Formats: sequence, structure tokens, C-alpha cells
Amino acid sequence: MCLWRVLYVSRKYLFLLCIEGVTDRIYIDQVWAIAQERLSVPFQSIDGKSFDKFKSPLFMGTCQSAMSSLSALIYILIRRKSGEPLQQTLGLSHADATKHDSKPANGSANGDSNGHARPRRDSKASNDSARFSRRALLLRYLQCSFFITSAAPFGFAALSYISYPAMVLGKSCKLVPVMLMNVLLYRRRFARYKYLVVFMVTAGITVFMYFGGEKKKSKSHSTSSITNTGPYASSIGLGYLLINLALDGATNSTQDEIFARHRVTGQQMMLFINLFCTLLTSFLSVLPLPYIPVIHPSESGTTELAGALEFVRTHPNIITPLVQYSLTGALGQLFIFETLQHFGSLTLVTITLTRKMFTMLLSVVVYNHKLTVGQWLGTGIVFAGISVEAYVKRRDVHAKRVIQEKEKAKIKSL
Repeated sequence: MCLWRVLYVSRKYLFLLCIEGVTDRIYIDQVWAIAQERLSVPFQSIDGKSFDKFKSPLFMGTCQSAMSSLSALIYILIRRKSGEPLQQTLGLSHADATKHDSKPANGSANGDSNGHARPRRDSKASNDSARFSRRALLLRYLQCSFFITSAAPFGFAALSYISYPAMVLGKSCKLVPVMLMNVLLYRRRFARYKYLVVFMVTAGITVFMYFGGEKKKSKSHSTSSITNTGPYASSIGLGYLLINLALDGATNSTQDEIFARHRVTGQQMMLFINLFCTLLTSFLSVLPLPYIPVIHPSESGTTELAGALEFVRTHPNIITPLVQYSLTGALGQLFIFETLQHFGSLTLVTITLTRKMFTMLLSVVVYNHKLTVGQWLGTGIVFAGISVEAYVKRRDVHAKRVIQEKEKAKIKSL
């Protein structure tokens, strides 16, 4: 399978093998999206007398995070070097921790692609941050887990007020909160062209999805997930979606900060973030919380875990989409964290957002499908944004080569 060829790869050949694994990644992502949408619509009870909606987003999060942490642990242990201490394998200690410098250890993930954090004026604080700190690392993991645990219920609740195509359309603007949170939370500065690229890619994908024919085709199916149709339903759904996007941006920016400050792999980060997510959601699931919109939509006084298990017992047809949601989410995260480690959150989100557009363009070539005028316009805007990125990168590389050649010429003349 292309999946494992992508996972067992050195950084040198990562991009090449990612191209080979595109089919598997797209298939996993599509099955995950279908399972997520399926979990938002009512399920028939075992006696066939009623259709009820699954109202346990924390239980869903627990299933996926537990499966993701298990997948990451298996991957890490398979890749473990002989004689390597377990703490070092898990990224909780380094053999040369005292020599750990403050320079980013994850390549372009912390370079130009994700901006530069402003240096601290206090030299002592700067030296302390350069040393490996297990406590600081675990706190960052916990912070990411809190953001993820908080974001998931809002995304799930938004589907009760807006259609799935509308949800996808809103998610196409994810580049904006990712960049915004990097600036607000960690004072990262981006090159000016980066803001232009983010604007063009976001605008192009939004235009592409808005004028897509897929929205009309799936209208009858997607609207079936909307269970709240009041006069302010769209506004409430949009508010939930904005909160979800803001928390997603905070998550991605914090992950960039972890890679910038600590030498960890994507799978090590995936293990601990999902482990903390599992602990958080499990703790909340066993508390007899009152009715809280979005966070605890179950009946007052009952634990969400008890309600979820009872729902699974009385609605067994939920098991298949729940397993698909957990398994495909875990496998997809292996790709996500590998890309995040080497290329950073902005590149990751750009790849994620443009994946659907490139899939549609591939189907045009292979199956002679037709795109609307609006879709071609959106495609042109996205390609223009990507071209700006490529042009600037090519110019910078050329400038560096010229400087290197001049330095070599000076050395030879001496």
C-alpha cells in the first residue's frame, strides 16, 4: 500500500512518496468526511419505531483520539531504534538535551513557511527556552488537546444549523485563522507576500466551492442533517463554525510553536496530544453535567458516557460509521502530523484545502467532467496565489546561489 510507503520515509523523499500516496490519503479523508456527516443525522432505533440523533460529541472525540494515540504508539514502537530508551523514543528526553540549541529543528516547518517568532529581549529567558523542558512540552501538548477538545463539539453542533456544503465552504477559510492565531498568540511575523498568497488561495477556493455543482447535487442529502430551522438558525450555525475555526487556528499555531521549541517528531506529538484528548473527553464524559448547549447536549443529570453507550445499544447501526470515523481519522492523522512536522501548518492547511480542487480537476481530465465558469475562476485565483509563492521561493533560492558563488570566488582568489 502507498500508505505505509509514505510513513516509512526519510525527509529527502517525503514529497515524492506523498505524491504516490495521494490516492490513499484522499480516500481516507473522503470516508472520514462521509462518516462524520452520517453521524450528524438521525439513526433508526432497534425496534424501528423512532429516529434519534446521536448527541454525544465527546464520546465521538474519545473514540477517535484513543484510536489515534494507539496508531501513533504502534508507529513509534515499530520505528524504535534498538537500545534506545523508551523516554527518548517517546520524545520526552534527548540524548544531547544539554546541547539543544534554539534553532528550529524541524526544517521549513518553522522557517519562512510559518513566519518567525519575535526574539525575546530577556537573554536568560531565551537561554532557558533553548534547553529541553519536559514540563513545558507536556503543557503545550495539553494546551493543544484543550483546543481540540473544545473545537470538536462546536463543529459537530454547527451541522445541526447549517448544511454540510456550507460547513465545507466555511472551512475553506481556515488559512486565515491559522495565520491570525500565529500572529496573535506567538507574535510570528510573515513575509508580506504570504498574506497575499493566503488571501488569494482562500478567495479562490471559496469561489470554487461556492459555484460548484456538487452543492446542488447533494442538496437533498445534506439538508437532511439540519435539525434546527428557526429564524436565527443560520446565524447560530455560523457562530459555532467561527468558534470552531478560531480554535483550529489556535491548535495549528501551538503545534508550530512546539516544533519550533522542541525536537519532536510528528508521531510523538500525535501520540501525546491524542492521549491528553482521550483523558480530557473521558473525564468530561463521566461527569453528571447539566444540560450545556454544544458541550453537553445530553439530558440533565446523566453522564454522556452512559447516554452514548445506551444509544449504541438501542441504535446498533451507528457502530459502522463510528468505527469508520475513528479509524480513518487515526490513519489520516499519521499523514497530517508527518506533513505538519516537515512543512508547517500553513502548508498543511493549504494542501488540505486545495486537495478537493485538484481532485475535481483530475476528474475533469480523466472522466471529462465539466466545471462551471465560477469554478474555473476560482481555480485561476488559486493557481495565481500558488504561482506567487513559487516565484518568490525561486527568486530567494537564486539570490542565495548568487551569494554563495561570490563567496566561493573570493575564497579562490585568496
